[in-house]
Amino acid sequence: MRPVVIGISGASGSLLAKETVDELLRREVPTALVCSNDARLVWQEEMDSPFSETLAQWREHPHLVHYSIGDMKAPIASGTYPTRGMVVVPCSMGSIAAIAHGLSSNLLLRAADVCLKERRRLVVVPRETPLHQVHLENMLTLARMGAVVLPPEPAFYLKPDSVHDMVRFVVGRILVALGIDETLDEKYQYQGPGE
Repeated sequence: MRPVVIGISGASGSLLAKETVDELLRREVPTALVCSNDARLVWQEEMDSPFSETLAQWREHPHLVHYSIGDMKAPIASGTYPTRGMVVVPCSMGSIAAIAHGLSSNLLLRAADVCLKERRRLVVVPRETPLHQVHLENMLTLARMGAVVLPPEPAFYLKPDSVHDMVRFVVGRILVALGIDETLDEKYQYQGPGE
């Protein structure tokens, strides 16, 4: 099975990244991970354990491979390496701008560029509010290039009880956008207390 590439950039939303990787590994989907230095700093602020501890746990799974942000010789930097696509979660506005304009100064950006040029699925989960004109134009540019722009909007109509409910829903939407699931699985929809 071709791997899914996960890019974690330096925006708020580390929990979204963690839950996405966890779900792919639960399903035994081969996962290639690259994390920016800024993302590691944000992770430290938002999560209960440092990124290095979570990465150590993920590395125990046989379906995960991790690449350094500066490793431009990594397989995911080449279009000849087949993947199922990529999600950048969370995706900073700086990363969106770089991807939209073909700037590939690190492995995360290069892997996203490869997805676009090879016509593979690219999903970006932007984390910023409010948005100004340049943010919107960059996202429109990506959408016109075939990327899926998937803001992590909570599904209030499902009456979530917790942040975990909202994150679970967004992860479900990511899996659909990547083509791993055809439709949003019921387990990603809020079921109510005790269910």
